[in-house]
Amino acid sequence: MKGNLWTRTGLAIVMAAISSTVCADGILTLKSENDIFASGDDGHYTNGFEGDWSFRPGPDHWTRELAGIIPGWSASALDGAAYRVGQQIYTPEDISERGLIEDDRPYAGVLYAGLSLFDDQQLTGWRRTSGLFFDVGLVGPGAGGHTVQQNFHHLIDSDEPKGWHNQLRNEPFVNVAYQTAWWKQGQLGALEAEYGPSVGVAVGNLYTYGATGLGLRLGQGLDKSFGIPAVAPSQGSRIFFEKNSGFNWYLFANVEGRLMAYNMLLDGNTFEDSHSVDRHPWVGDAQLGLALSWNRWQLTYSSVWRTHEFESQDNGDQFGSLTLSTWL
Repeated sequence: MKGNLWTRTGLAIVMAAISSTVCADGILTLKSENDIFASGDDGHYTNGFEGDWSFRPGPDHWTRELAGIIPGWSASALDGAAYRVGQQIYTPEDISERGLIEDDRPYAGVLYAGLSLFDDQQLTGWRRTSGLFFDVGLVGPGAGGHTVQQNFHHLIDSDEPKGWHNQLRNEPFVNVAYQTAWWKQGQLGALEAEYGPSVGVAVGNLYTYGATGLGLRLGQGLDKSFGIPAVAPSQGSRIFFEKNSGFNWYLFANVEGRLMAYNMLLDGNTFEDSHSVDRHPWVGDAQLGLALSWNRWQLTYSSVWRTHEFESQDNGDQFGSLTLSTWL
């Protein structure tokens, strides 16, 4: 009952926020992240689902007032905003073991709601994009990870996860993240190209880290769409494409390195004793994918390879991300 109350409260807050904006044009994005999309395994970051509503705020929208009071931002420069709500599920590799697996990552469910603010600047031959991300949520039984995984595995007649009684305890979290990227625009033969570096930082009791990366987009119609889908632990990304612009496509690749100062999902609960493992401070991701857009729709797939996140981990992880976006 307590878990259901947390879930209903979080969803109610997000839906109330979305209802104040949904009357305006915007892009609805549904994103699913799962290890079965890439490796076929079932462990570690095993599943994630996120719903995102992104839009351009009107002149009197409250997000412009918020941007105006944040140092380094301004109400007039705010180019976009987004609401999001999602859930993530993390498990050890062996979900058939009922006892505590001390040398593998803890069971954890994460339920969250977030707000993103975006600032885009077009320079001569360059494009600069910045994002500020606010997230609140809950880690623990109240996030519903056990219920979702158990019911889904029952539906597909898969192995029953038996170790969820060892999961992290209920703990609310607040996280703030900032990311900026610089994109150099050019041509590669008949194809349009964009490439450039990015830097980011996150602070909170879910994640605290610094990050730097390098991204590439290659295809047709890059001026009509942009964005490389973010994957956890990144709090969000901007998915944008112009509606009624015909068929466009692009390949994308991204590498990112993070210096992880804190990760509750590995370090364990902040205020209570819980299962934990020895976290690796340096973690790297390599991401490769394809985006296809047609008028009001866009479909994106990416595969992610991640280095070891903790000391006793045998192998790196691989998972896939699938997003479907549409103008409403």
